[in-house]
Amino acid sequence: MSDARSHVTVQQYMTAVREHAWLGSIAFLVVLPLGSLVSRYFRTFTTKWWFAHWIVNFLVSGPLVIASWVKGVQATGGGRMDHHKRVGTAIFGLYIVQVVLGAFIHFVRIPFPLLVHRPLSNYAHVLLGVTILALSEYQIYNGIYIEWPLHTRKKGIAPIPKSLKHAWLALVIASHV
Repeated sequence: MSDARSHVTVQQYMTAVREHAWLGSIAFLVVLPLGSLVSRYFRTFTTKWWFAHWIVNFLVSGPLVIASWVKGVQATGGGRMDHHKRVGTAIFGLYIVQVVLGAFIHFVRIPFPLLVHRPLSNYAHVLLGVTILALSEYQIYNGIYIEWPLHTRKKGIAPIPKSLKHAWLALVIASHV
């Protein structure tokens, strides 16, 4: 273990890493895709879809995203910025930008006289959301299949079978098409 974590027992470290993994996986593989599906499909049935989208993507996933990021920082003691930390920090920053952009789009109405149906900020919000989901899938793969074996010294033993991960990814992609 690094000097930054020398006061933490191996058990405390592993607990923090598992909590980080569970919180991030639930937030980015379950709750955020659900939130995007709420906006995609509910808008065809009701004009009140935004409230449900906001609840799922901000009130439910927000605490999970923040807690996952905090647990990741706690687990590593804020040490050296490796690839996993850089990507995780970027995703966390993009999530904050996404929330601010979503609030701006909802609360600030700017007339948009061009030939497109919605202002460009709406399309940017969708593109940023899809980018966050794609980066999150990559980051979770990196955490499970690269970081976990590297730090636990359990080569070839991942906590989740790749077939299950691929099936979930296919389901998320198919539901968004």
